[in-house]
Amino acid sequence: MSLSVCVYCGSRAGADPEYMADATALGAGLARMGARLVYGAGDVGLMGAVARAAQAEGGDTFGVIPTHLLDLEVGKRDLGRFIVTENMHERKKVMFMNSDAIVVLPGGAGSLDEFFEVLTWRQLGLHQKPIFLMNTGRYWAPLIAMMDHVVSQGFAEASLLEFFQVIETVPALMSALEGLAA
Repeated sequence: MSLSVCVYCGSRAGADPEYMADATALGAGLARMGARLVYGAGDVGLMGAVARAAQAEGGDTFGVIPTHLLDLEVGKRDLGRFIVTENMHERKKVMFMNSDAIVVLPGGAGSLDEFFEVLTWRQLGLHQKPIFLMNTGRYWAPLIAMMDHVVSQGFAEASLLEFFQVIETVPALMSALEGLAA
Protein backbone atom coordinates (compact mmCIF):
# COMPACT_ATOMS: atom_id res chain seq x y z
CA MET A 1 0.00 0.00 0.00
CA SER A 2 1.35 3.40 -0.88
CA LEU A 3 1.01 6.38 1.41
CA SER A 4 -1.89 8.82 0.89
CA VAL A 5 -1.12 12.32 2.13
CA CYS A 6 -3.86 14.86 2.72
CA VAL A 7 -2.61 18.40 2.06
CA TYR A 8 -4.54 21.34 3.46
CA CYS A 9 -3.45 24.69 2.03
CA GLY A 10 -4.53 28.05 0.69
CA SER A 11 -6.61 28.61 -2.41
CA ARG A 12 -4.50 31.75 -2.82
CA ALA A 13 -0.77 32.06 -3.48
CA GLY A 14 -0.05 34.21 -0.43
CA ALA A 15 2.34 37.14 -0.16
CA ASP A 16 5.64 35.22 -0.03
CA PRO A 17 6.81 33.36 -3.18
CA GLU A 18 8.29 30.75 -0.83
CA TYR A 19 4.75 29.47 -0.16
CA MET A 20 4.26 28.54 -3.83
CA ALA A 21 7.77 27.13 -4.04
CA ASP A 22 7.16 24.82 -1.08
CA ALA A 23 3.74 23.75 -2.41
CA THR A 24 5.35 22.88 -5.75
CA ALA A 25 8.24 21.04 -4.09
CA LEU A 26 5.83 19.07 -1.90
CA GLY A 27 3.64 18.00 -4.83
CA ALA A 28 6.67 16.86 -6.81
CA GLY A 29 8.18 15.13 -3.79
CA LEU A 30 4.99 13.21 -3.04
CA ALA A 31 4.85 11.96 -6.63
CA ARG A 32 8.52 10.96 -6.64
CA MET A 33 8.09 8.91 -3.46
CA GLY A 34 5.00 7.21 -4.88
CA ALA A 35 2.58 8.81 -2.41
CA ARG A 36 -0.94 9.82 -3.42
CA LEU A 37 -1.89 13.47 -3.01
CA VAL A 38 -5.30 13.98 -1.40
CA TYR A 39 -6.36 17.62 -1.51
CA GLY A 40 -9.20 20.08 -2.09
CA ALA A 41 -9.33 19.65 -5.91
CA GLY A 42 -8.80 23.34 -6.69
CA ASP A 43 -6.57 24.62 -9.47
CA VAL A 44 -5.81 27.96 -7.82
CA GLY A 45 -3.29 29.15 -5.23
CA LEU A 46 -1.22 26.66 -3.29
CA MET A 47 -3.82 23.94 -4.01
CA GLY A 48 -3.26 24.22 -7.74
CA ALA A 49 0.52 24.37 -7.34
CA VAL A 50 0.76 21.20 -5.28
CA ALA A 51 -1.51 19.28 -7.67
CA ARG A 52 0.14 20.46 -10.89
CA ALA A 53 3.57 19.59 -9.49
CA ALA A 54 2.40 16.10 -8.48
CA GLN A 55 0.86 15.56 -11.92
CA ALA A 56 3.99 16.80 -13.70
CA GLU A 57 5.94 14.05 -11.92
CA GLY A 58 3.33 11.40 -12.78
CA GLY A 59 1.86 11.30 -9.28
CA ASP A 60 -1.50 9.93 -8.21
CA THR A 61 -3.97 12.70 -7.33
CA PHE A 62 -7.25 12.54 -5.43
CA GLY A 63 -9.26 15.76 -5.27
CA VAL A 64 -12.42 16.52 -3.32
CA ILE A 65 -14.42 19.70 -3.85
CA PRO A 66 -17.88 20.82 -2.75
CA THR A 67 -20.37 21.87 -5.43
CA HIS A 68 -20.42 25.50 -4.31
CA LEU A 69 -16.64 25.88 -4.84
CA LEU A 70 -16.38 24.29 -8.32
CA ASP A 71 -16.17 27.69 -10.02
CA LEU A 72 -14.46 29.72 -7.29
CA GLU A 73 -11.63 27.23 -6.74
CA VAL A 74 -11.61 26.17 -10.42
CA GLY A 75 -12.26 22.45 -9.87
CA LYS A 76 -9.32 20.53 -11.37
CA ARG A 77 -11.11 17.81 -13.31
CA ASP A 78 -8.00 16.11 -14.78
CA LEU A 79 -7.04 14.45 -11.50
CA GLY A 80 -6.64 10.72 -10.97
CA ARG A 81 -9.81 10.88 -8.91
CA PHE A 82 -12.16 13.88 -8.75
CA ILE A 83 -15.03 13.84 -6.24
CA VAL A 84 -17.71 16.51 -5.87
CA THR A 85 -19.42 16.68 -2.48
CA GLU A 86 -22.55 18.48 -1.34
CA ASN A 87 -20.80 20.61 1.30
CA MET A 88 -17.58 21.42 3.15
CA HIS A 89 -18.25 18.92 5.94
CA GLU A 90 -18.48 16.08 3.45
CA ARG A 91 -15.34 17.33 1.64
CA LYS A 92 -13.30 17.27 4.84
CA LYS A 93 -14.62 13.83 5.78
CA VAL A 94 -13.78 12.30 2.39
CA MET A 95 -10.29 13.86 2.39
CA PHE A 96 -9.56 12.66 5.91
CA MET A 97 -10.91 9.14 5.37
CA ASN A 98 -8.75 8.71 2.26
CA SER A 99 -5.45 9.74 3.83
CA ASP A 100 -2.78 8.27 6.08
CA ALA A 101 -1.14 11.55 7.10
CA ILE A 102 -2.01 15.24 7.07
CA VAL A 103 0.18 18.14 5.95
CA VAL A 104 -0.90 21.73 6.56
CA LEU A 105 0.78 24.28 4.30
CA PRO A 106 0.19 28.03 4.72
CA GLY A 107 -3.42 29.03 4.20
CA GLY A 108 -6.30 31.01 5.57
CA ALA A 109 -9.41 30.35 7.64
CA GLY A 110 -10.23 27.14 5.75
CA SER A 111 -6.79 25.67 6.39
CA LEU A 112 -7.04 26.63 10.06
CA ASP A 113 -10.47 25.00 10.26
CA GLU A 114 -9.10 21.80 8.73
CA PHE A 115 -6.06 21.79 11.01
CA PHE A 116 -8.10 22.31 14.17
CA GLU A 117 -10.64 19.67 13.19
CA VAL A 118 -8.04 16.91 12.70
CA LEU A 119 -6.10 18.11 15.76
CA THR A 120 -9.24 17.98 17.92
CA TRP A 121 -10.10 14.51 16.61
CA ARG A 122 -6.55 13.40 17.47
CA GLN A 123 -6.84 14.94 20.96
CA LEU A 124 -10.08 13.01 21.48
CA GLY A 125 -8.43 9.76 20.40
CA LEU A 126 -10.49 9.42 17.21
CA HIS A 127 -7.41 8.85 15.03
CA GLN A 128 -3.65 8.39 15.21
CA LYS A 129 -2.71 9.94 11.86
CA PRO A 130 0.38 12.14 11.94
CA ILE A 131 -0.24 15.86 11.42
CA PHE A 132 2.57 17.99 9.99
CA LEU A 133 2.47 21.79 10.16
CA MET A 134 4.69 23.08 7.33
CA ASN A 135 6.12 26.29 8.78
CA THR A 136 7.27 27.89 5.51
CA GLY A 137 8.97 31.20 6.26
CA ARG A 138 7.76 30.90 9.87
CA TYR A 139 4.19 31.40 8.62
CA TRP A 140 2.69 29.36 11.46
CA ALA A 141 4.82 30.93 14.24
CA PRO A 142 1.84 32.91 15.68
CA LEU A 143 -0.30 29.75 15.66
CA ILE A 144 2.43 27.74 17.38
CA ALA A 145 2.71 30.47 20.03
CA MET A 146 -1.07 30.38 20.45
CA MET A 147 -1.01 26.62 20.95
CA ASP A 148 1.66 27.04 23.64
CA HIS A 149 -0.55 29.72 25.23
CA VAL A 150 -3.59 27.40 25.22
CA VAL A 151 -1.55 24.80 27.13
CA SER A 152 0.09 27.30 29.51
CA GLN A 153 -3.32 28.74 30.39
CA GLY A 154 -4.71 25.33 31.29
CA PHE A 155 -7.11 24.82 28.39
CA ALA A 156 -5.32 21.71 27.12
CA GLU A 157 -2.84 19.16 28.35
CA ALA A 158 0.76 19.51 27.18
CA SER A 159 0.18 16.35 25.14
CA LEU A 160 -1.79 18.48 22.66
CA LEU A 161 1.53 19.82 21.39
CA GLU A 162 2.68 16.28 20.64
CA PHE A 163 -0.24 15.63 18.27
CA PHE A 164 1.29 17.72 15.49
CA GLN A 165 4.85 18.16 14.30
CA VAL A 166 6.20 21.49 13.10
CA ILE A 167 8.39 21.08 10.01
CA GLU A 168 10.56 23.90 8.65
CA THR A 169 11.63 22.61 5.22
CA VAL A 170 10.21 20.43 2.45
CA PRO A 171 13.21 18.04 2.58
CA ALA A 172 12.58 17.53 6.31
CA LEU A 173 8.88 16.93 5.60
CA MET A 174 9.70 14.44 2.85
CA SER A 175 12.02 12.56 5.25
CA ALA A 176 9.25 12.37 7.84
CA LEU A 177 6.75 11.13 5.25
CA GLU A 178 9.20 8.58 3.84
CA GLY A 179 9.59 7.25 7.39
CA LEU A 180 5.82 6.60 7.47
CA ALA A 181 5.88 4.79 4.13
CA ALA A 182 8.71 2.46 5.19
